[in-house]
Amino acid sequence: MTASSAEETAMRDAIALAACALGETSPNPVVGCVVLDADGVQAGEGFHAYAGGPHAEVVALREAGDRARGGTLLVTLEPCDHQGRTGPCSQAILGAGLRRVVYAVGDPSDKAQGGGRRLAEAGLSVEVGLLAAEAERVNAEWLTHARLHRPHVTWKFAATLDGRSAAADGTSQWITGAAARADVHRLRARADAIIAGSGTVLADDPRLTVRGFEPHDHLRTHRRPLRVVADTRSRTPLGSRVLDDEAPTLVAVAEDADAAALESTTAVVRLPRARRGPGLELSALLAELTEREIVSVLLEGGPSLAGGFLAEGLVDRVVAYLAPTLLGAGAAALADAGVATLAQAYHLDIDEVTTIGPDLRITATVRDRPASSRREN
Repeated sequence: MTASSAEETAMRDAIALAACALGETSPNPVVGCVVLDADGVQAGEGFHAYAGGPHAEVVALREAGDRARGGTLLVTLEPCDHQGRTGPCSQAILGAGLRRVVYAVGDPSDKAQGGGRRLAEAGLSVEVGLLAAEAERVNAEWLTHARLHRPHVTWKFAATLDGRSAAADGTSQWITGAAARADVHRLRARADAIIAGSGTVLADDPRLTVRGFEPHDHLRTHRRPLRVVADTRSRTPLGSRVLDDEAPTLVAVAEDADAAALESTTAVVRLPRARRGPGLELSALLAELTEREIVSVLLEGGPSLAGGFLAEGLVDRVVAYLAPTLLGAGAAALADAGVATLAQAYHLDIDEVTTIGPDLRITATVRDRPASSRREN
């Protein structure tokens, strides 16, 4: 059965609802849901607002009430079929007397998948794939985490139009304007963790906190993402602002680093050194964050750290803030990323281009590069 125009409209509404809680549901996905009554008229809607709270399907069914009977439920992610902090959505759907369920994306997690099959076995009409690309985009962080078993990584950088992140004398504050810098806090508020390198900490002494960002009324608290410093040689000064009590901090050092002073001040994790090149084994860093239920990461490190993440195929999205400025010399926004020839270049799909004050913001998704062009692990 092909989805009707009313169902397509309802799914678009469900995707917009899911986006309302971006950054608030970790380690759960963002999910939106719309219920149509038997005549195809919207009867209820909802989204999953926070981890541990009611799922989108339950919220929408509560609003629909008896009007759900004989109707259609449209949801951005396959209804769950397991008992967690809340009951299985598949059972709630069966209890509502619905005739049809349409979901955009199948649940890839071993724990929760199977709701679609259970509903079909119970005699409901079940369809999957409606507006799947749009639904995947809004839930990209969680889907990456579920499929690849690592956090989704967004690399954010600011540069001039000629790709410089600093002038020849090292000055870099501020390349972009106040509006762009404020917009970065929106990105931080959506992330579970913010990563910077020790070079950035030494040069700029950043706080890496969310400031000047007011959450929506339905959101429960201001975000305090985990601050992560990739500090191979344990160089982070004890008086650094990233070590204050405004947000939790984790400093990742090499296994052989002398980090006794840092360990007396903040949380420290010891990781293997990179097998090729300087720095830490970045896949081990992401594995550590996965153990801590970190679903999404905002990478704010300097050009070397960004190059390392790219070279290992660990960047999923790029958000570039470009100032209408030319320098002609100075540090580039990206250092060595393992590209020796044009055939090995990273190609991106542009998702959005918009102006932020006088600056330009480009959001793009990184395509897969040939495995042979990545650094050997």
